[in-house]
Amino acid sequence: MNEDDKVLMNPSFRFLLLVVTGMLLAFLLSSAVLCAGAQAAASGPGLSNRVSITIEGEVRVIRANGLPDHAMGQFPNAHNPNVAAAQNYVYRVPVHPQVAARATPVGMQNFGIAINGVTFDPAAAEWWHRDHSSGWQYEPMTGHLNLGVDQNNAHVQPNGAYHYHGLPTGLLAKVKDAKSRMVLLGWAADGFPIYAPWGFSVANDATSALKTLKSSYRLKSGTRPGGPGGAYDGTFVADFEYVAGVGDLDECNGRFGVTPDFPQGTYCYFLTTDFPFIPRFYKGTPDRSFERHGPPGGGPPGGFGNRRPGPPPPE
Repeated sequence: MNEDDKVLMNPSFRFLLLVVTGMLLAFLLSSAVLCAGAQAAASGPGLSNRVSITIEGEVRVIRANGLPDHAMGQFPNAHNPNVAAAQNYVYRVPVHPQVAARATPVGMQNFGIAINGVTFDPAAAEWWHRDHSSGWQYEPMTGHLNLGVDQNNAHVQPNGAYHYHGLPTGLLAKVKDAKSRMVLLGWAADGFPIYAPWGFSVANDATSALKTLKSSYRLKSGTRPGGPGGAYDGTFVADFEYVAGVGDLDECNGRFGVTPDFPQGTYCYFLTTDFPFIPRFYKGTPDRSFERHGPPGGGPPGGFGNRRPGPPPPE
C-alpha cells in the first residue's frame, strides 16, 4: 500500500472528505433554491410585491417596488426586449384633492399608481417615423403596433418598470365579485381615486344598478390631413376625439358621484375598455412626485423606448 492509499484509508481523512462534500452539496442546493426564487419573483404570482399606502397628515404616501401581486407575461418577448425589475417608488398625493381650473394633459408621465404598486402609464414612447415632433404618437392598446403587452395589458420599460397600459386584468382577478361592485384600483397623481369600468347607472345614487361605463371618445371620421396619412383607424392617439355626451364620462374619463369608498361623493376616474383606456387628462393638479425625468420610458429620446430599435413601422 503506497502513501496515497494510506491517506485515503485514514478514518479522519474520510470523515473530513464527507463533511466537505456535504457542505458543497448544501451550497449548490441553496444556490439553486435562491435562483429559482429569484425567477419566481420576476415572473411568478407576485412573490416579491412590496407596497404600502399610508396617510401622513394631508398626504397619501404610496411606497412600492412596482412588481405586481399577480403573474406577469413573459419578458423579454419578441416585441418587448426588457426585463422586469424592482423599482423604488415613493409617490405623494393629496388626501383631499381639488378640481383645477382646467384639465392638465398627462403627457409622458405616469397617470397614477394601482393599489398593488404598479403604475398606470397610458402613453407609449413610440412616434411615427420615430419623430417626437410629428405629433403622431402610437396608441399602445389598439393593436396596430405590437408592443409586447401581456395578458394584464402591461409591459416593461427599458428601466425594468412593469406598468399598465389598460385595465389591469390580473389585479381585478384577485378581487372577489369584482363585476358586481365598484372596485377601487388606485390613485391618480392628483389624488382622485381610480375605479374599474363599473359604476352606478345614476352617478349620485348608490342604490341604482351597476353598469359598464363608456368613455366619450370616438374615432375621427375621414383621413389624416398629413403625417402618416390614411384613414383614422386608432393606430395613433390623435385618431381619437372627445365628444361630450357620447359616453358616460368627461374629457378626463371621470365623473362626480358617490362610491363605496366615498359615500358623500367625489370626483373619480374610470379605466375603460375603450379609448382612452387610462385617462389622458387630470381633473386636478398632479403631484410633482409623479414627474418623469429623462427620456420617456427610460429609453432613447424620440421613442422606441418599449421595444427593439429597428426600421420605422409600415405606414
